[in-house]
Amino acid sequence: MPETLTVYPIQAPVHDGPFDLIETILDGLADAELQLQDGDVLAVSSKYAAIAAGRIYKLDDIEASPRARQLAERYNMSAAVAQLVLDEADHVFGGIGQGFLLTARSGIISPNAGLDRSNIPSGQVVLLPEDPFKGAEAIFEALQQRLGRHIGVILTDSWLLPGRYGTGGIALGVAGFKPIKDERGKDDLFGNPMAVTQVGVADSLAACAQVVMGERDQARPFALLRGADIELTRDRYSAADLSIPWQQCIYVESLTLGLLPDGASQCRAGQIDGDSQG
Repeated sequence: MPETLTVYPIQAPVHDGPFDLIETILDGLADAELQLQDGDVLAVSSKYAAIAAGRIYKLDDIEASPRARQLAERYNMSAAVAQLVLDEADHVFGGIGQGFLLTARSGIISPNAGLDRSNIPSGQVVLLPEDPFKGAEAIFEALQQRLGRHIGVILTDSWLLPGRYGTGGIALGVAGFKPIKDERGKDDLFGNPMAVTQVGVADSLAACAQVVMGERDQARPFALLRGADIELTRDRYSAADLSIPWQQCIYVESLTLGLLPDGASQCRAGQIDGDSQG
């Protein structure tokens, strides 16, 4: 029988400026009467880690460039936010009139380069951690040194999913375990060889953690996952280990260079080229 996966939410104080993240994690574990064990996975809110590192800006202090003002007018957004997006994003794909630009940053495709204006005083914005993978590695090393346990660490965030309402958890940075389980070449239930399947272990665990961490005023920036089927490792990872090249991404390639000659299909859900599938 596989071990049962258990997820424990961990509360911590609300902060709006830099603080000691490791001591706060240890205090949160103690208050929750939890002790880390080998094989546990600790999920840490990327926003909470970013606040600890001082990645906070006042929008009134941002000077917008002509390009940022142009984007702000076109997409109905704050010029200061547009400027921060331009500063943070590795690439800007486009945008929508509700005040969002679609960007790539740290290997993640997301709105507004991950800038967040929730759960922070009005007029301020929190940026993503500067390097999420180095951030996860630093937490892993500090806890391993303090507690002597080999655990996994995930820096988590909540992300919009293509074509879906609602957000889901995603791993921005990973340390201590293999984030991808490669199933290619293995047989399925009927003996068919798997051709392309790679399981996003880190993203799946981030989604589990996000359910108990919450999105609003729960003040649960950490979650402990116990019983996860992970492979512990001392290897170090980067965005390239989790992010597929754009040319191989069904979403990016299809909606840019891979468009059909006559543009996007107008058929209803459940239909292909006008032929009903049900």
